[in-house]
This record gives sequence, structure tokens and C-alpha cells, in this order.
Amino acid sequence: MSLNLQYEPEVVVDITGLSNEDWLEYRKSGIGGSDAGIILGVSAYKLPRDVYFEKIGRTPDMPEDENWVTLEVGKRLEDLVAEIFAKKTGFRVWKENRMLRHPLYPYMIADIDYMYETSSGEIGILECKTGSYYVKDKWDSGAVPYTYEVQCRHYMAVRNVFASYAACLHGNTENDFIYQKIERDLDFEEDLIEQEGMFWYDYVEKQQEPPLTGDGDLMLRSLKRYQAERNQQEELIFDNVYGDVFEKILEMKNEKSALDKAGRELEGKIKTMYAQFAAMLGSGTKGKCVADGCEYLITYKPSYRTLIPKEAMERMKLNDKEMFDKYASVSESRTFQVKKVIK
Repeated sequence: MSLNLQYEPEVVVDITGLSNEDWLEYRKSGIGGSDAGIILGVSAYKLPRDVYFEKIGRTPDMPEDENWVTLEVGKRLEDLVAEIFAKKTGFRVWKENRMLRHPLYPYMIADIDYMYETSSGEIGILECKTGSYYVKDKWDSGAVPYTYEVQCRHYMAVRNVFASYAACLHGNTENDFIYQKIERDLDFEEDLIEQEGMFWYDYVEKQQEPPLTGDGDLMLRSLKRYQAERNQQEELIFDNVYGDVFEKILEMKNEKSALDKAGRELEGKIKTMYAQFAAMLGSGTKGKCVADGCEYLITYKPSYRTLIPKEAMERMKLNDKEMFDKYASVSESRTFQVKKVIK
């Protein structure tokens, strides 16, 4: 497939003032950027099966809302991320208030956060993200989390531009802001268009449910989301050909139990060895050992956290913040660590 790059995106709708219900309805008309990574099987949150049900308008039997705070924070901070990006780069940045569609591959739609323009006239896409400090390493050395990269590549295809930036705010300081540039890759784009087309025409248009494959946790979550409440009185008799599979499951469970036990035993031995050196440190919190060209750095630093004693728990439930403060106690814990430095 040779890509035709002589096109302008079609406008599906101006989303300014559009209700969330209407916006969701328009999203059913195609595959969006956030759907792309799911269809490629690289999402940590959903399966292609989930996207399929969303596109055909199937309401989840058991909606999941445990991530609503994270999603809401990300939505509300998009403007701030764009503002920081504009200030750090000097680029002109503006909000894209239109839902767009690829004129040659109409199953591809795009809800783009922002657009940017450089002083040299380059126009591209700005995808704004937020994340916790614990996932900051996924952006190290110029990398972009793969699901975000796929999302940006989908948008570049629909909007027909050749560059995009993914920007992410991980905290509340300037050092917690990262942005990376993604150049358009036409070979990748061809594959993406093909994969999305197969999904749309083979599953969505034919109302054919995709196979249940992927990560085990995601499979179970998907089944929970799109499966009605169980009839606990009904019993399914499985064909005896599955006997070997069930036997394998039991074998793996036993193997896992043995490994868990071995792990606990090793943990106990490690703590016994830790205790010897912790006793040598006494009230100290660090030490070191130089041997065979290596330096071992030893730390045994205290950390503190506030706990509510068990006996105060019931009383706490019946009282207000002042009572909570009265019964709260501060406990100390220390973590023993050994770090090897090769000289």
C-alpha cells in the first residue's frame, strides 16, 4: 500500500459546547487515537474486545470507575500542560476544537488535544499527558510510552502532519515536565491503517466480537465489564477434552505455591543476615565495605508513618478529625539496603 498524502482531514463536528453524551456518540463512528494502542494490543488497560463493544454501543454490565480521579485530573490539567509546553518551547499553541476524520480511511477519527506551530512554520500535534512520578522512567532517554506514541502516529495520519510532541507533567516542579518529539513514520502508518481497517471491517461493521486474547488480568476485567450477573444455580458441564488444561492449571498453582514458599524462606534468611549488620550499626544509619575492588554501601535509615491503633479504630469511626488526631500515633520503620558499587 502506497500512501496518498494529498488530503485534508474532514471535520466530523465542532466539539465546543458538545455534551459528553453526544461526544461519546460521535466517537462510535470511528477509531480514535486512544483506541489505536488497544487495537494493536499494547494497552495496559483494555482489550480490542472492549473497544468493539464501545463502538457498537454496548453498555458495560459492570462499569469500572476506580480510575475516575486519575482521568479527571488528566483532563483538567491538559490546559496547564499545554501552557508549560508553550512557555518552554516558545511555540504557538492552540486548542483543536474539532473532531476530525481521515478522508481516505473514514474509520479513522481524531480528537486532538492541541496543535502547535514553530517559528519556522512547522505545524504539528501536541498530546498532553499527566502521570505519577513512579512512571517517569518510561520517558527516559527520549522515549515515549508506546501507547502514547501510537496515539500520536494515529493523529498525524488523520491530520496529515509530519511531527508531534507528547508532553507529560509528573509533579509540581519544572523538573517534573517532559516533552518528546515524534516524527511521522509512513511505514508504521501503513501498518497502523491496515490493522485499524481490519478491526473496523472484520469486527465492528460485521458485529463480530473479537477473540478474547491478551493479558490474563485484562481478559478477566473485560469479561467482568461486559458480562451480565452470573446465575449461581446454573452449572456448565465442560467437555472432557479440557481435563488436561485444568490439570495444568492445578500444576502451575502448586508450582507457584512452592516458589512463593521458597521466596519467603529466602526473605527470612536475608533478614537474618540484615539483622547482624543492623546490630553492628547500632544507632547509626549507614556504613560501607570495600572488598575485591567493590564498594558496598549499607543504609539503615528510619522512615515514619502515622498509624491508628486497632483499639482506637472503632472509636475513630464515631468521632471527628480532632478525635482522630487524639488516637493517631506515629510509628518508625527502618529499611536495610545493600548497594554494590564496582570500582
